[in-house]
Amino acid sequence: ANHLACMNNKCRDPCPGVCGAHATCSVSNHYPNCVCDPGYTGDPFSVCYRKTTPPPRTETIDPCNPTPCGSNAVCNRRGDAAACQCIPDHFGDPYVACRPECVINADCPSNKQCRNQHCVDPCPGLCGSNAYCQVANHLPICVCNQGYIGDPFVACRKPPPPLEPIEADPCEPNPCGPNSNPPRNIGDRCQCSCLPEMIGSPPNCRPECQINADCPTDRACINRKCQDPCPGLCGVNAYCRVRNHVPICV
Repeated sequence: ANHLACMNNKCRDPCPGVCGAHATCSVSNHYPNCVCDPGYTGDPFSVCYRKTTPPPRTETIDPCNPTPCGSNAVCNRRGDAAACQCIPDHFGDPYVACRPECVINADCPSNKQCRNQHCVDPCPGLCGSNAYCQVANHLPICVCNQGYIGDPFVACRKPPPPLEPIEADPCEPNPCGPNSNPPRNIGDRCQCSCLPEMIGSPPNCRPECQINADCPTDRACINRKCQDPCPGLCGVNAYCRVRNHVPICV
């Protein structure tokens, strides 16, 4: 109600004791206002006297000393009455205590952060280009826009286009191994074949022999082939026999 004021956490009539003698109190918007009675003049908050009577000497009383206000509040004198008001950026009942908007993050909504005793949006200026900010439990998080990659706190970019698939060459690297013909690319296969006079199959093409031990005991390894070492070796009226790969003329 406009004719009451909050005093000590209770809605009360602020008039009692406010006006001086021969004055009437009225309340406007919660504040008391004193007016001298008809035929009287003077300070209605102190004393009113008949207009024909010289004003008596009165003692000046400061209603703000001692202050009736709570912490973080200031006292403003209105006539002989004290009016308490919270200091800037503080809230609450100035007759009890005023407090800042916040002291810790928990004093703010979950999408705000406490900075310099104010609940503010922590996002502005935080994220890089092509990124957006969202707040979870008072903490800002930067996320790249959809379709972008990178560090959202620095900059996000579109990913590079995918590389064209490279058809693999089945003959690269050469799977045929040594002692083989050059590979032939046939569709998605690589055809391998051994060199002439080589035995086995790729990639394990090899000569018939490399040392005598690769041949039967009655043969010797000649030009990488197992051959009879006797022809043309012995003289007239002699014959050749091979023992342990070695030809002997008798």
